[in-house]
Amino acid sequence: MMSQGFKDLKVFQLAYRLAMRIFEESKRFPMEERFSLTDQGRRSSRSVTANIAEAYRKRQYPNAFVSKLADADGECAETQVWIDYSRDCGYMTAPIAAELTAGYEEVGRMLGGMIAHPEKFAVGSRQSRMLPAVLQLPTATASCRCFRLAVRVRVAAIVARSAFRQDRAFPCP
Repeated sequence: MMSQGFKDLKVFQLAYRLAMRIFEESKRFPMEERFSLTDQGRRSSRSVTANIAEAYRKRQYPNAFVSKLADADGECAETQVWIDYSRDCGYMTAPIAAELTAGYEEVGRMLGGMIAHPEKFAVGSRQSRMLPAVLQLPTATASCRCFRLAVRVRVAAIVARSAFRQDRAFPCP
């Protein structure tokens, strides 16, 4: 299966589902809230995912990566404020507001883990650096080509297994 980049991140998937839920819930808000509460809640919830996507593309620059994740976390907190207003103004039921708030708290925790450990998401991480060395093996003879292919397959298996273990040990992405 082909990697979809930032769309494979669990934090992106959760934030996206929550933003879509806010969109659906806000359809019921009164017209007088159209240009304030409705728009602000939708904008901030969508901005969480947009900032995660931008951060993912900037992960080769740790400071930019962390900065964009911090922006996503800020938008996450802002969205929680709009959820509170929606509940307190009577536009959203308390159980739905609690469910959305809990979801955004989880997104915040996941972002916090990514901010605390940006090296796990860096383009030049240990797993990424292993492959270029294999690609530079000599190719003078057919046996060398076979060896090179075998090494590539083995390294890919090690990287995949390592990534699987990291996902289980560190559920933030």
